[in-house]
Amino acid sequence: MFTIFATVTLAVHLAWILWVIGGALLTRTRLWMAILHVVSLLYSIGIELLKWPCPLTLLEQWLRVKAGVEAYQGAFIAHYLEALVYPDVPERLLTAIAVAVCVGNLAVHAVRLRRSALRR
Repeated sequence: MFTIFATVTLAVHLAWILWVIGGALLTRTRLWMAILHVVSLLYSIGIELLKWPCPLTLLEQWLRVKAGVEAYQGAFIAHYLEALVYPDVPERLLTAIAVAVCVGNLAVHAVRLRRSALRR
């Protein structure tokens, strides 16, 4: 049962990452979603820059241990994606890329907000 919950947590984590990366595309005409996306971006930047532990990573690791599977150490992205997509890339570079993606998304929201304000 814990293995299933760990897998669901992994899926939620991947969905979160996709939301952070591409959420600006989904929020064009939905103000409440845009606000939620901006908050998500700011939270993600905080996680990356302040090295806060990600609650989804901690939950997945805990569930894996409860399932009798060895939990990975370190960050979710480093564990699942770094070796596949970014072999031997320093964690600082991954952090910089993640923050840059978030800042880029924030810029999209800022441009939309400015355009909206200018139309009024």
